[in-house]
Order: sequence, then C-alpha cells, then structure tokens
Amino acid sequence: MLVRKIITLLFACVPYLYCHAQGIDAMRKAVEQENAVFTTNNSVVFFFSGKDKFRDLFQAVHEAKETIHMEYFNFRDDSIANTLFDSLAVKVREGVKVRLLYDAFGNSSNNQPIRPKRLKEIRDSGIEIYEFDPIRFPWVNHIMPRDHRKIVVIDGKSAYSGGMNVADYYITGKPEFGGWHDVHFRIEGDAVGEYQKIFLRAWKWVTGQDISGPELYPGLSLPEKRIPNLAQDTTPTAHNKTVAVINREPHTSPKIIRRTFIHCLDNAQQRVLLINPYFTLNHTIVKALKRAIKRGIDVQIMVSDKSDIPITPRIVDYQAHRLMKSGAKVYVYQGGFHHSKIMMVDGEWCYAGSANLDNRSLQCDYEVNALILDPYSTAELEQIFVRDRDNHCFLLTPEKWKSYPAKRRFMAWFWHLLLTPWV
Repeated sequence: MLVRKIITLLFACVPYLYCHAQGIDAMRKAVEQENAVFTTNNSVVFFFSGKDKFRDLFQAVHEAKETIHMEYFNFRDDSIANTLFDSLAVKVREGVKVRLLYDAFGNSSNNQPIRPKRLKEIRDSGIEIYEFDPIRFPWVNHIMPRDHRKIVVIDGKSAYSGGMNVADYYITGKPEFGGWHDVHFRIEGDAVGEYQKIFLRAWKWVTGQDISGPELYPGLSLPEKRIPNLAQDTTPTAHNKTVAVINREPHTSPKIIRRTFIHCLDNAQQRVLLINPYFTLNHTIVKALKRAIKRGIDVQIMVSDKSDIPITPRIVDYQAHRLMKSGAKVYVYQGGFHHSKIMMVDGEWCYAGSANLDNRSLQCDYEVNALILDPYSTAELEQIFVRDRDNHCFLLTPEKWKSYPAKRRFMAWFWHLLLTPWV
C-alpha cells in the first residue's frame, strides 16, 4: 500500500516537474536569442542590508592584489564613501590599480555630491576617477541616457552588483521614510568576466584608455583562486549556478533588459513574486503582467508606500490599483523604503540588479541585471519577499483603495497621466 502511494505521488509530480522544466528552458532559449551569455560555474551571495554589503565589499578591497574597478550611479560625499576612498588610497600605495566611474547626473542630483575640490583630493591620492557624461551646456543634452549601473570587480575574481550605490543611508535610512531596504549581491565564477567587460568598455568610452589582458579575466576554475575571508555561498549549488549578465547599453542592446523581464513573465508556470521601487511601469511590462495573470499565474507585487522621490508613490498607486483590478495581489510595504529590484519565478529562477520598471531604466539608461537560474538563490529572495509581505505590508483591495483620501487617488491619476511616459 505504501509503495503504491509513493508511485502515485511520483506520477502526480511528473506533469508539475515537466511544466517547470518547460518554462525555464523556453525562457532560457528566448533570452539566449537576445545574445545573452549563460555561464554555469558561478556562486552567488546576497546582501540584504547596506551594513552587510559594505562589510563584505570593504573586506574584498582589503584583500585586492591587482585591480579594483567600480562603476556607480553615484558616490555620495559622506562617511561611508570617504572611508571607501581612504581604503582605496591605501590599496594604490600597495600597487593596486584603482579605477572608478560615477555618473555625472547621479552625482549632481544627490544632496551631497563630490565637488571639484574633493575630486582633486581623491585623484591626488592616486585613484583614477572619472565622471560618465559630464553635464555641460546645453544641459538638456545630458538628461538621458545616464549610467545607472552598480558594478564592482575585484581582481577579476569577484563582482558586486544590485541596487545600492555608495551612501550612508543604505545603513542609516532617511528621516522622511525610515529604513532603506535593498538587495545587493556578489558573484564568483565566469559571470565575473561579463561584468569586467562591461566596466572596461565604459572605461574606454569615458577615458579613451583601452585596458585589456588575460590577467583581468583569471576565472574561478579552482577554489583556491577565490578572494579569501568573504561571505560564502553555502547552498548545495555553490560553484554550479547558471547566470546570465543582462547588460543594457542604449546603442548596442537597448531592449535586452525589458525583453528579459517579458520572457520571464511569459514563461512563468506557477507564480511570480516581484519587488521594484519605482513601479511606474513601461506599457509592455503591464501587458506581460496582465498576460501572466490571465494564464492563471499567481502574480504577487510589492511596492513601497513611501519613496525618496516625492511624486513617485502616487504614480505607483495608479499602477498598483490598475494591476490589482486585473487580478494581481499587490502588497504595500510600510516598513521604510524598499529599493530592491528583484523578481522570482516559479521558485526556479530570479532576476535582480539595477533596473527599475520605468521608461528610464528600460528605454534610456545604462543598466545591468543578473538572471540566475537556481532554485536556492531564488528561495533566498523569496524568503525576503515573504518576510516583508507578512510583517510590513497590507494587501491592496478595492475597499482599501476606496479608503484612500480622494486627493491621493486624484493625484495618482494626475501624475500618471502627466509623467508616466517620461519616468
């Protein structure tokens, strides 16, 4: 009797497993047709707070022997950035080549930018630092595209990416909304070489310097090549994760970030869990989400009630209400500001990085995401979603929407109408 039950259960699982395999295989083939490259020997470590990210990053900087490459939207001129610059200056004196890029608009748009005097001090310490697309007259020419990527590559062996720039508020939060919640990650394996190529291509555009050589791509075929004393991937698939680095460059791969989002949604078989901070939504993403809902996919979306950009929450209100009416479960986060940019599909693969679900990220800016085909990495991100959903969110319902003040609902419609094509 027991054997019969086990056999029956196994046969019942076959269609479920087949559908999952069919979904991930179809998605992978579609993404490969976008010229994305998958590598299969990677480890991934996630950081769910600024404190954890910077602790690991500073340790990697301390261990660096050859090169440190950083590309950020901005380095805010505050304590964490200046501590980083001091640490990098030490590495320069040890003979390490340190190359930094930051976006000119990203710098000027934050309230503690790196000013010329401070920039000179950093350069005088031996750090090579340049701004991407300096803002010059006529300024309108420089509104977009901007370099919104977050990339660090240490010795060609470890690559960091995700949603965090370099600023104190990733640790301390901000008075206007409280804690800042975000996801960053470190990858080791052949995917690191993809991040290195992205950085060096941007470096050449900005500086004219053509940096190349096999020493920049040491790979990670042997465990002893890892940078020591960093947090480790302890999952059963460590060193065997399949990863594609999805890099958006306006003139060479303008649609790849958006199309990968859509391929993930169109090939979901069971559920989609999604967190994105500036949920103003490109229209093609709205259509893909609605297609998934119509197919019976359990679409769960988390948006923040507050934001670091004042108008954004009202546009997010509009889109959240729109998708709630279409059948998505929309959870409104009230535990601070959730700046994470992550999507988990069927418990099998996840998509994380710098890209927001707005027109700037998907149609204008330089962005980079990682598509990780691994159930253990996906489970780590799903745990964050479930924890925050169950402890810090309310479910948006028709009754909850009607309870919003009339002014809030009107401003949602007004700002969506006025600004959605541009954000």
